[in-house]
Amino acid sequence: MVSNGGSNFLLGQTLPCLLFLIFGLVSFVSLQAEAAIKKYQFDVSHVHCHLFVTNLKFFSHACEVIHVFLLFACNFEQVQVSNVSRLCHAKPIVTVNGRFPGPTIYAREGDRVVINVTNHAQYNMSIHWHGLKQYANGWADGPAYITQCPIKTGSSYVYDFNVTGQRGTLWWHAHILWLRATVYGAIVILPQQGTPYPFPKPENEHVLVFGEWWHGDVEEIVKQGNAMGLPPNMSDAHTINGKPGPLFPCSEKHTFAMEVEQGKRYLLRIANAALNDELFFAIAGHNMTVVEVDAVYTKPFTTSAILIAPGQTTNVLIYANSAPSRYFMAVRPFQDVPIPVDNKTATAIFQYKGIPDTVLPSLPQLPSPNDTAFALSYNKMVRSLNTPNFPANVPLKVDRNLFFTIGLGKSVCPTCINGTRLSASLNNITFVMPQTALLQAHYSNMKGVFTADFPDKPPKAFNYTGAPLTANLFTTHGTRLSKIPFNSTVELVIQDTNLLSVESHPFHLHGYNFFVVGTGVGNFDPAKDPAKYNLVDPPERNTVGVPTGGWSAIRFRADNPGVWFFHCHLELHTGWGLKTAFVVEDGPGKDQAVRPPPKDLPPC
Repeated sequence: MVSNGGSNFLLGQTLPCLLFLIFGLVSFVSLQAEAAIKKYQFDVSHVHCHLFVTNLKFFSHACEVIHVFLLFACNFEQVQVSNVSRLCHAKPIVTVNGRFPGPTIYAREGDRVVINVTNHAQYNMSIHWHGLKQYANGWADGPAYITQCPIKTGSSYVYDFNVTGQRGTLWWHAHILWLRATVYGAIVILPQQGTPYPFPKPENEHVLVFGEWWHGDVEEIVKQGNAMGLPPNMSDAHTINGKPGPLFPCSEKHTFAMEVEQGKRYLLRIANAALNDELFFAIAGHNMTVVEVDAVYTKPFTTSAILIAPGQTTNVLIYANSAPSRYFMAVRPFQDVPIPVDNKTATAIFQYKGIPDTVLPSLPQLPSPNDTAFALSYNKMVRSLNTPNFPANVPLKVDRNLFFTIGLGKSVCPTCINGTRLSASLNNITFVMPQTALLQAHYSNMKGVFTADFPDKPPKAFNYTGAPLTANLFTTHGTRLSKIPFNSTVELVIQDTNLLSVESHPFHLHGYNFFVVGTGVGNFDPAKDPAKYNLVDPPERNTVGVPTGGWSAIRFRADNPGVWFFHCHLELHTGWGLKTAFVVEDGPGKDQAVRPPPKDLPPC
């Protein structure tokens, strides 16, 4: 028997809550259907009554107005230990509102969203609303020690932001330590009332969030790896909506299933919340039509599988037009270098209405784990819609050219196994996290927290993707940021290198979307490669996958003042120092400066 929600619990414990929920829900929806402010309460801890809430299924526009009510419909009991079982192993995990994955945030373009986060967990906490631009409002962006200090145990912080000029699928996650292993969820931004999708309207829609699962305590696993100077143990499974699927032991009850009807069209809102793996995704017996990436509409194209990097989102249309049966949806990592990876396949079930659970599902034909050709060709098919209603405003003139090299290396560690610890750098600088939030330091003109002298290019040019290099390129450590004048146009080329090993890297820029105007394998050639740029309809994203042994060129207009994190979205590499931040100066206009900080900003 498969489940598309949380665990079952005793009817006697839940009937009063159920009756109250149904009665109140009708009133709540009718009162709030036109509300421009969406309010949420996020309790970071472990709770009981959520087991009912996660069994409810809500779809499409109805979802946006009910979740706040659900949070308060029952009397949630705070507890210190609540084990979650996967793959025959049980362990306590950190969650939001007791749900794994966490609740989906629903809003409309133009709404104001207010989320009060109360931290009951043993760890300090911050939450990032991945892909939301937070114009002049970096205080709501969430990365710990970048835009705020973390929320301490027993404290609360209100993330208050407007959803301006964005619609589609994004996601949220913890942005401190490796806590996003279990603290994550989707964000669904619906178009303004009366505004249709620029593609055929689906009859229904579903959220799919991919993740990773470890048998042990993730924070302890990371500590052990750091102490030895080695990468922590890889995950034990991938998950779809928190469930690994029936190909794993003890997973009969831990399989996500969605029911479909013959002849109907569905929109799948997909997010990759995995910490360290790019993933292929496919559905047996069905093609998909990609219509959006990173909450930006695309020119539709049909594919048998998608590639999605950590941090990215993709919306696809799927037609339930195959023979009624049960079909596996499957995810498996893409890794085209000989680096250890959790290569097991997670599955969920795409089940036609009326088909019994006894029918064995068929598996899709996923690309090979090292299928570089598919990865490159797939990303070339992603292009912005670029219509009058949804233009691609690509900067054609560039004010500032940046060239960042990715480097993996080793630093001295006398207590580690081999006397060294793995590290990472941009332009030979391993980023050192501050103890005061960078945005606070910038806003208050604090001295000694960071320097705004991050170099525009590496100190020494070399054959970046040639033979493997282990030479000392004089890597330094520091909290060095790149300062950008307001409203200037920036081109940034991100170049992979063969320092220790080439590898693909998904890079995320907070506070902005950007256009991926070019990508290639090998060394970027400034004399020849810009002539091949797509300046008409390049994909617009917030997270770009830099190909293995290659480069990606992005462009954006620096019109969002503040301090904005720029980092590899592989948690492993971020922890090693593969990150920096941009300081975008205030503009001359009234609304072109960083807003004053909120009164409840967590202290450092």
